[in-house]
Amino acid sequence: MGPTRKPNVCRQLSRRALGFFSRDAGVVQRTNLGILRALVCQESTKFKNVWTTHSKSPIAYERGRIYFDNYRCCVSSIASEPRKLYEMPKCSKSEKIEDALLWECPVGEILPNPSDYKSSLIALTAHNWLFRISATTGKVLEKIYLASYCKFRYLSWDTPQEVIAVKSAQNKGSVLARQAGIQQPVLLYLAVFHVLPFSLIGILEINKKIFGNVTDATLSHGILIVMYSSGLVRLYSFQAITEQFMQQKLDLGCACRWGGTAGTVGEAPFGIPCNIKITDTPPLLFEVSSLENAFQIGGHPWHYIITPNKKKQKGVFHICALKDNSLAKNGIQEMECCSLESDWIYFHPDASGRIIHVGPNQVKVLKLNEVENNSAQHQISEDFVILANREKNKNENLPIVTASGRVVKKNFNLLDDDPEQETFKIVDYEDELDLLSVVAVTQIDAEGKAHLDFHCNEYGTLLKSIPLVESWDVTYSHEVYFDRDLVLHIEQKPSRVFSCYVYQMSLCQIWICILRMGSRSLQRTSYWVPGSLSRVSICLQLGSGSRGPGMEPRIWLPAPWGACFSLSLYSSLCLYSLSLSNK
Repeated sequence: MGPTRKPNVCRQLSRRALGFFSRDAGVVQRTNLGILRALVCQESTKFKNVWTTHSKSPIAYERGRIYFDNYRCCVSSIASEPRKLYEMPKCSKSEKIEDALLWECPVGEILPNPSDYKSSLIALTAHNWLFRISATTGKVLEKIYLASYCKFRYLSWDTPQEVIAVKSAQNKGSVLARQAGIQQPVLLYLAVFHVLPFSLIGILEINKKIFGNVTDATLSHGILIVMYSSGLVRLYSFQAITEQFMQQKLDLGCACRWGGTAGTVGEAPFGIPCNIKITDTPPLLFEVSSLENAFQIGGHPWHYIITPNKKKQKGVFHICALKDNSLAKNGIQEMECCSLESDWIYFHPDASGRIIHVGPNQVKVLKLNEVENNSAQHQISEDFVILANREKNKNENLPIVTASGRVVKKNFNLLDDDPEQETFKIVDYEDELDLLSVVAVTQIDAEGKAHLDFHCNEYGTLLKSIPLVESWDVTYSHEVYFDRDLVLHIEQKPSRVFSCYVYQMSLCQIWICILRMGSRSLQRTSYWVPGSLSRVSICLQLGSGSRGPGMEPRIWLPAPWGACFSLSLYSSLCLYSLSLSNK
């Protein structure tokens, strides 16, 4: 199950202070995160519920910021207690923010304005404006008017932190047109931008006359993905489509004449014309049929995961090579479980090429490797398995004896996701600490109790378990985020009531023992220091002549503890500063 030796935080901090690590920023960052991981996972560390709030509008979380009231109000979750960063002026329903993405400064690029190096919120409003908003002040830094010929509704990353895709709502046509059997040829529009500085790539229309009876389309990593009601999924190169079918290159802020109308690109009321119109079927890269259009690509080398396009095959996953569609050895994955909710599978987000398969009572981490003596074929094998903590009911299979002495045998078994048994609900990956976080729920009496477990991403070893104090109703919608030293639980109750529970790492109370050194004797003094203190300074008064060769005052801590020390020497005073953080 991997190494059991725990890293010595004190030693790492001492080596960092003495410059043992490279000055490279990445090395220092990884060292710091390794120290934080050790503190998070140590037995004495607790996670305390520091803040709870409720809202009538959806609550969103992104990188230490909690957003309320359709992103109008932003609260920082980094402080010891969440505090409001900003609140934008109230606006009408037609001007509210419908979707948003957090943009962070790219590495190695020179940007035109100093404000560009700070995080921004890219927001899409209900009246088709695209805003870039300061993530710390709420000030609108840039704005672009999209168009009036469709309703844009969704934001997503095409290339993370570089290219965004703004997707419109599907064009259903008017009620009269539908009653008359008139179908709208254009299903939806995709507006694509480079971010910071904002530059337009183009607006693409998805036309049924070209693609057929398409039901949806999206853009991801430069690939146009088109989906059909039959389960068919087709992939096209967006770059090839742009080069072949772009009618005119448009630049934001420049004058333009389009269809007899003149205006400025990106400003109201002109907006941005649709300048990529496909007039012929573009070259097809790949196509596959899958149940409910479920299709994923990942692994090393490239593989894809689908479910055969039959309802009875739901819960069966095929892992195939992208180059020739061949099924990997042991590539049919089916979890032997009987549950109301189906299991799910996806490529591991740590870019290791592994696969995570989650069921109600187990989490399988699968690896993809070459078949021995056949490098052209790959096989699927188990890397490790995380099992739910379930005690077998001793009375489950015992027969029931009635008062008359008749023996009655039970002919039913509990479901694998029975609420009275521990069941996995959420599995996520914390990339900075390299930990798998697993939410497990058990129904106790009338309410459900949940706990968040941290597992080693390399070996699957359980390192830490955090109980959530609030009850967990399995019929509600839940989101759980684990971000460094923060755990955040968002719950949606009936009647659109949203609740947010914030947990922060809190170092437990400890004893600090000091050796006082006199000229002839050593005295040990103990101080009780509450873990909630953020900093403690300890002064050691040394008598004259008490400090001989090799004699140093020391601060003793329990073995799992790490602390930052700074030493100042005066003629008769040795000052140790001990930093204790409840972060």
